[in-house]
Amino acid sequence: MKQQYAVIVLFALILASSLTSFGSYRSTSRRVSEDMDRALAVTMKEQQSDVISQDTIRTFNRHLKIAALRGRATLAVDTRSRQFRAYAHCSEATIFNLSDQRPAALLWMLTGVWAMFVCYRRHQLAPLEPQMVANVADNGFGGLTYSEAEGLFYAADGNQVKFTPMQQQLMEMFFRSPSHSLSKVEICEALWPKKPDASDTLYTLVRRLKPVVEHYSKLKIESDRNKAYRLTVK
Repeated sequence: MKQQYAVIVLFALILASSLTSFGSYRSTSRRVSEDMDRALAVTMKEQQSDVISQDTIRTFNRHLKIAALRGRATLAVDTRSRQFRAYAHCSEATIFNLSDQRPAALLWMLTGVWAMFVCYRRHQLAPLEPQMVANVADNGFGGLTYSEAEGLFYAADGNQVKFTPMQQQLMEMFFRSPSHSLSKVEICEALWPKKPDASDTLYTLVRRLKPVVEHYSKLKIESDRNKAYRLTVK
């Protein structure tokens, strides 16, 4: 997936998470308001008075259908109009706690995971710094470049090619050789100096190295009469 598409998906997840959370909050807010208004109307009708007392509060709590509102809802008197009017309200935090935020929480978790993936991709695809490019370009062959300063290989797109330690040593030997060719004896003495006969080990190393080299470059490893190996352009 291209980086810009990954970012678009990230913003879509953020938007979906926010809308889901806000939608649940708004729905709960309407339900809470309806329950408090109904309970207050029944309470005021029963006591037939606009005076708010301890009995009013107890009666109001008893008529609330949402049990979690009992003891959290507030009764007050509006003095801004000509006539006293009682009304009920509760805090935004209470409404948020009453709302079902589980779907939104799952979406936010997914958003967080996707954000980490986007950051990882951005790091992996980040272009090489100018100095690094200069180092790499000094020793390129067949679409594969080697930075002597870093001791790393890079593909044509600038991404690092990761070899095993033994593969790395053999590739460094190929790149340091003017002809990009090495004899079996030369390789075995450099990589396995204490092993009397490392022919089979070398064969296995080259066999596993070939597909990696061919995948990341235009190079291939050829055998010269089973006495030497040469790195050539396909």
